[in-house]
Amino acid sequence: MTISADILASARERAHAHALPYAGALTPQEAYALLQNDANVKLVDVRTNAERDWIGRPAIAPEQHLAVQWNLYPGGAQNADFLSQLSQVAGKDSVLLFLCRGAVRSKHAAKVATENGYAHSYDILEGFEGEKDADGHRKNVNGWCHAGLPWTGA
Repeated sequence: MTISADILASARERAHAHALPYAGALTPQEAYALLQNDANVKLVDVRTNAERDWIGRPAIAPEQHLAVQWNLYPGGAQNADFLSQLSQVAGKDSVLLFLCRGAVRSKHAAKVATENGYAHSYDILEGFEGEKDADGHRKNVNGWCHAGLPWTGA
């Protein structure tokens, strides 16, 4: 098997073991390796535009970074156009890796995408900034940034 096939197989095993309602779950490191090894894989960043602008974003090929908000800023209302916006940037046969701040919204987005025909939807565990530490700060416990993966921005 190839690196990409091995990574996706591990992600699918996690989905099976935890009865996840989408194709699988990836660590940030696995997601980054997958993005580096397969230009057809897309990262769907479901954070708000403000989060991406103020906090940063994964440093990956621009054509692999899709921005489709799950919630809207300000106010936090769910994006009623999520699926139509996703359909404008990704095909239903695409391998999609969903990312948010702390891996809550990405799980919901991967589930909804799967329910609507995006069969290769994966959640990126831990999110971009990860869980809060004892002092309430992010980027210190886990997540894309804490893993030392490349990112740009604030």
